[in-house]
Amino acid sequence: MRSEQIHDFWSTIPHALFVAIKHFKSDNLSKVKKVVDAYNKAKEAKQLAQHFCEYFHSEIAESQEDLDKCYRIRHEVYCEEMNYLPLCEDKLEKTSVDEHSQHYIIQHKYSRHFAGTVRLVYTDNDEQQLPIEQFCKDSITNEKLHPNAFPRNQICEISRLAVPASFRRRRMDKFKNAATGGINEYEYSEEELRCFPFVAIGLYLAAGAAALRTGRYHVFVMMEPRLARNMKFVGIKFNQIGDTVNYHGKRAPYYIDARIFKKQLKTAFKNMLAMIEGQLYEEK
Repeated sequence: MRSEQIHDFWSTIPHALFVAIKHFKSDNLSKVKKVVDAYNKAKEAKQLAQHFCEYFHSEIAESQEDLDKCYRIRHEVYCEEMNYLPLCEDKLEKTSVDEHSQHYIIQHKYSRHFAGTVRLVYTDNDEQQLPIEQFCKDSITNEKLHPNAFPRNQICEISRLAVPASFRRRRMDKFKNAATGGINEYEYSEEELRCFPFVAIGLYLAAGAAALRTGRYHVFVMMEPRLARNMKFVGIKFNQIGDTVNYHGKRAPYYIDARIFKKQLKTAFKNMLAMIEGQLYEEK
């Protein structure tokens, strides 16, 4: 290690750590660097969560006014922009399963504009079905992880995630599927997690928090295989349980246990999940 590199290295170390390791010999610098790297990663993780919650607020859409905002965002993305669904006269994209769903919305604090929405569809009886059961049941090939394999009051589906174009202006979000939470795998690496589309990730975390809160641990979602692969960077490891089909684009059915989801999240996003949980439930 050259002298200027050593100087730069020591300059990254907080005073408390410096005092603890300043007597290490030079051949131990690699070990010390690991300690410092771990410290810096933890610091960055905390900053990532704080940064998100400084600018955005997550909430449950309960009033009709807030629900209509969710439906309007969905219409903007799924009907007007993506052309996945037909246009609605009232510009509100609604379906029958909205009646047995809980809706979440993220708002930009300073502009007061709504940055995204997602719904968590639940069932309490055999008459209520998840969208994955209604439209994609034949694509599910893993019978052990089929919705029918679990009690009806313990299953749910993350659905209708939508982020308006005005909140996808960063370079990495300028591709078609960013609107529904997609991530461009060719522009991201683990070192670039700070550049992830925080709103889309925040919406997934809000839905995950709700699944844990309500005891609906068995979570299903239809998503692009590319998105599922890239969600592993966050620590969310979905299990593909069937074949890819044409459903609002090329998507496949996935399953995750919400309890495992929380354990597997990387530190930065565990912190973000905790802060989002606080916004959704503790601030009421």
